[in-house]
Amino acid sequence: MMHTFLKGLSPRQFLARHWQKAPLFVPAAFPDFHDLVTPADLMQLASRDEVESRLVVERAGIWSVQRGPLFPRDFRGLKGSRWSLLVQGVDQWLPEGKALLQAFSFIPHARLDDLMVSFAPAGGGVGPHFDSYDVFLLQGLGHKRWQISGQRDRTLLPGMPLRILQRFRAEAEWTAGRGDLLYLPPQYAHYGVALDDCLTYSIGFRAPSAQELVSHFLAYLEEQLQVEGMYEDPDLTVPRHPGAIGTRMVEKVEEMLAAIRWGRAEVADFLGRYLTEPKPHVFFEAPPRPLGRSRFAGLAQRRGIVLSLKSLMLLHHTTVFINGEAVRVSPLLRRWLMPLADDRRLDDLGEAPPALFDLLYDWYRAGYVMLARPASPLASRRAALARRATGAKESGGRLTGAPTGRGRRG
Repeated sequence: MMHTFLKGLSPRQFLARHWQKAPLFVPAAFPDFHDLVTPADLMQLASRDEVESRLVVERAGIWSVQRGPLFPRDFRGLKGSRWSLLVQGVDQWLPEGKALLQAFSFIPHARLDDLMVSFAPAGGGVGPHFDSYDVFLLQGLGHKRWQISGQRDRTLLPGMPLRILQRFRAEAEWTAGRGDLLYLPPQYAHYGVALDDCLTYSIGFRAPSAQELVSHFLAYLEEQLQVEGMYEDPDLTVPRHPGAIGTRMVEKVEEMLAAIRWGRAEVADFLGRYLTEPKPHVFFEAPPRPLGRSRFAGLAQRRGIVLSLKSLMLLHHTTVFINGEAVRVSPLLRRWLMPLADDRRLDDLGEAPPALFDLLYDWYRAGYVMLARPASPLASRRAALARRATGAKESGGRLTGAPTGRGRRG
């Protein structure tokens, strides 16, 4: 499948030639693609408090943005204007959305952001702009005209609620229909306009700025580090100028700050927590009537386990990061958990150690994982083969209900 939707390129060739380098338009990349939602479904999602949504409207060159929740009244009176509805995190509500993201698993999950779906009638769009991240744009219902430019002029229209380019010079143009795919590297200017009622699926990959990473890392250090002692100056002398900060005071504080140290282990721990921390509006729903541990383990052995649609999971060595939490595990448990991080599903648990069920049961009670429907025999065999290979190296979509429970941020 990967070779097909990458225009015959292998994932390795795509990464070498296009990833963060050059755009790629692929006609009929997903020839049998069926929409995951209808425009009405998307509007229903946009009406929820816990869903990120925006209504972008352009009238006579003036742009406005209204953030959700959005209701039917918000869409009335839009006749004669050009507008677009954008809903983030659709993969958190539709299993098919999460499955679509898995098609792009030749890129590490640590780089994946979410699936955004937009709906626009004829003429709708969000103006010419550029993004700071990689994105794949998959067309569903309708048709959209894409124009792109590698221009370096990124001057923005002043006083607008959107980052719209003041000058846009198209260098290439395509009309995307159902199943067509456009890849754009960061900073590549693009302008999409709906030619009729259309749905566009945007698979985005996060690329935090250096400033964002530094800010979050400093906050992480504040939580993790404990520095002993306090400021002392038993050698204090009468100052010539009491309003001045003395050199000796600066030196003493510099010595105290020198106690703040970190290495690769701290950076890896920070990244795992930071990259799996859910966004502020995300809540996890614990099972209303949780099974007992023995009953859960028995069903898990027969049916398997899947991650909640909202769960984020990554591994680094023998540390498992799930929804901002870090869990140290044995090498044996890591081998069992790797398929869950890779494929979001864990099957063939007949010979799993009791410690694995203890961990999975804790996550089940927190709403992080769920019992799965039985997988096909082929999927079970693939999971078992993948686990053995790792061990050798080491020695129909419905909108889910509104959640309740613990809130977390990312």
